[in-house]
Amino acid sequence: MQIILVPRGHQGPKTLDLACRRMRCKLAAMVVAGAVGIAGVGAGLALAIASPHRPAATAPSDADARIAKVKADAQRDIDALAVKLGQLQAQSVRLNALGERLTQVGKLDDGEFNFNEDPGQGGPELTVGKDEGAMAPAALTQGIDDLAGQFDAQQAQLEALNDLLLDRKIESSLRPTGMPVQGYISSFFGGRPDPFSGHSARHTGIDIAAPTGTPVTAVAEGMVTFAGQRSGYGDVVEIDHGNGYMTRYAHNSKLVATVGQRVHVGDVIARAGSTGRSTGSHVHFEVWYHDRVVNPLAFVRSHR
Repeated sequence: MQIILVPRGHQGPKTLDLACRRMRCKLAAMVVAGAVGIAGVGAGLALAIASPHRPAATAPSDADARIAKVKADAQRDIDALAVKLGQLQAQSVRLNALGERLTQVGKLDDGEFNFNEDPGQGGPELTVGKDEGAMAPAALTQGIDDLAGQFDAQQAQLEALNDLLLDRKIESSLRPTGMPVQGYISSFFGGRPDPFSGHSARHTGIDIAAPTGTPVTAVAEGMVTFAGQRSGYGDVVEIDHGNGYMTRYAHNSKLVATVGQRVHVGDVIARAGSTGRSTGSHVHFEVWYHDRVVNPLAFVRSHR
């Protein structure tokens, strides 16, 4: 059997001899190759129609976006907690400083309140479930907010207590307290025989015997309103304490303080002596309250 192929051009016809074994093998190979090619094209079209549109390209992109959003939200929460933590630390520093001032003003024992150490805590550890032991971010934030509110309230209360203690301290510093000179009381307040005439007389202060030159100190904070000589008193220093009290220190050998000087408790204002109407070296000490002389004994025996 022969197949004759006639082309359209000017070329001559070609004859395929099917009786030739080699020719039959070529034709069979061409038919098999064509069938395989057609089957491959069909399978590719079937897969393209059946599968979703580009799933591999879109799925990873959505997952990355969700992960990035979670990370951003977590970072914002961490930043907010860090800011609140810094605020709490600042409040804690203020409270510690205020507490240390209160221990000093209140004259508490050393070590009774140590603000540089954590307070002691303890107790048995109770086992809880995993879900029960974990604290949610919302609960943690609420706990920090509650603690900040407690800090604010405690700071307001401690500041009020500090103001009260400071007021009492100032009031105490303005009240005459203690002895103005080291010595012993040689004459008390009230009626006594006059040391020169022996007649009954009224003594308006107390006499404290002390060697000449012994420092005389202010028994309260105040302003020096007089420093000079008065009849019978000799060299005198008078201090106005601004709360109705005035103290007088007489018979001094030397005046140290000057008029208008602000003096504090313990400041040296004069030196003991025997100027004026005096039988020997001593300090005549008077306390006046609202222009009336009072017994100084209660003041010299009191303590701050």
